[in-house]
Amino acid sequence: MAEMDESPKVLTIPNGLTLLRALGIPLFLWLFLKEHSVGWSFIVLTVGAITDYFDGKVARWLHQESALGAAMDPTIDRAYIAATVIAMAIRDFIPWWLVGLLVLRDVYMAILLVYKRKRTGKIFEVTFLGKTATFNLLYAFPFLLLAGDHGIGRFANILGWSFAIWGIGLYIYTAIDYTVEAMKSVRAISQSPHERPR
Repeated sequence: MAEMDESPKVLTIPNGLTLLRALGIPLFLWLFLKEHSVGWSFIVLTVGAITDYFDGKVARWLHQESALGAAMDPTIDRAYIAATVIAMAIRDFIPWWLVGLLVLRDVYMAILLVYKRKRTGKIFEVTFLGKTATFNLLYAFPFLLLAGDHGIGRFANILGWSFAIWGIGLYIYTAIDYTVEAMKSVRAISQSPHERPR
């Protein structure tokens, strides 16, 4: 695997895709909460899910991987998920317990990240399962917007909750996995007195 270029690459195609997803957050909130436009909200969420899938692949294809992009991508994902689930719960598209579960997980992960960085000087590397969890959640939301009791709405409801259940399960599992990894890193530092956090 090629080593990530630590130079400050900013104006790249994958970073542009990540920025596009970031701009989609306020646009979705305006369309969904103020304009009550389910159709346009569906399009914005779909574009967000697609850009999340492609930004990493494009970065690897074009050899435009960067530390900035690696930091931006999961941050925007967290903000995207939080804004979307809260907005959808406000309009009763999803239950509030789902919002609480996802938000509590992200708050826990933020605290764990601060702890790990303070003790080891390092941050978490996004794992395949972590990315898969986010992928499932981002694909669940557009379908849940279209959910209903008949026809395509019923199909969208089944598909949306299938993605959501897998995403929630992986979200919780990866939190446990990241916790184990953090404890191992802290233990390794503790057992190596000559090694200091950067």
